[in-house]
Amino acid sequence: MRHIILLALALAPAFAASLQIDHVTVAGRDLAALRQAFSDAMGVPTEYGGAHSNHATEMALTSFPDGSYLELMGIPAQADEAALNAHPWNKFLRNNGGPCAWAVRASDVAAEVARLKALGLRVGAPEPSGRTRPDGIALQWETADVGPVPRGSLFPFLIRDLTPRNNRAYIAGQPTTDRFRGVAKVVIGVRNLDAAIPQYRRAFDLPEPRRQNDPDFEADLAWFEGTPVVLAQGTGESSWLARRVAEFGEAPCAFVLALNTGNGVAGGKSSYWFGGFVSWSDTVSLGWRLGVQAVR
Repeated sequence: MRHIILLALALAPAFAASLQIDHVTVAGRDLAALRQAFSDAMGVPTEYGGAHSNHATEMALTSFPDGSYLELMGIPAQADEAALNAHPWNKFLRNNGGPCAWAVRASDVAAEVARLKALGLRVGAPEPSGRTRPDGIALQWETADVGPVPRGSLFPFLIRDLTPRNNRAYIAGQPTTDRFRGVAKVVIGVRNLDAAIPQYRRAFDLPEPRRQNDPDFEADLAWFEGTPVVLAQGTGESSWLARRVAEFGEAPCAFVLALNTGNGVAGGKSSYWFGGFVSWSDTVSLGWRLGVQAVR
């Protein structure tokens, strides 16, 4: 075990430099309603991915050319109530919480778990999971939680496929859409920026972030350049973000997609974040916050 820890520590900057998004998750009660709202707002379809093996949730996704995907997760009609109550995102699911988690790819989950434990972080043991696609193809993977519960909240959870990843990400054998390149940013609502920043720097060997205030987003922001991570603290107890963190805890509050073509999304506002514009979809019609950012 000592050799694994030493190796993991040696590889820490390499892992931190990637923080490669595997997928991001949006949760709500009704999967069909989530899918319809997303398609209406973004003009792209979703694909049904099937029920999870936990007997509590089902999902649909939109996958992107860079390999990342956006997962919509809902409660199936025949969900097992005990399993649903035990689900880490139960509160997000039952209360239409929207963004709830994100995952990063890990080529060796055990080694990354050892590295993070050596830094004194709370890390869960690798756990197997899976689902069966509607076409009968079985998918298996392993995950590990990092940091405080629920999984994928302040920190991403780790995931490694035990069956071909393309079978999980690309239901039809190719990306769902090429309008977007992939998931560009994960915006994580936190109670205190000054407390959250050193936690991220320690876990992933990151430099000081760039900081700014966005009065329209009602948040102070910190972005670790070269990563998808934006930490956001609500400006004032009455801000939407402060209220959200009070209800759901520290967790993703918005996602930003990298846009290949076009100038944005109709019906929303724009923010100027760290030298680039982010166009926001109509939050009222979508039900949660999703932005797009043009990429070259």
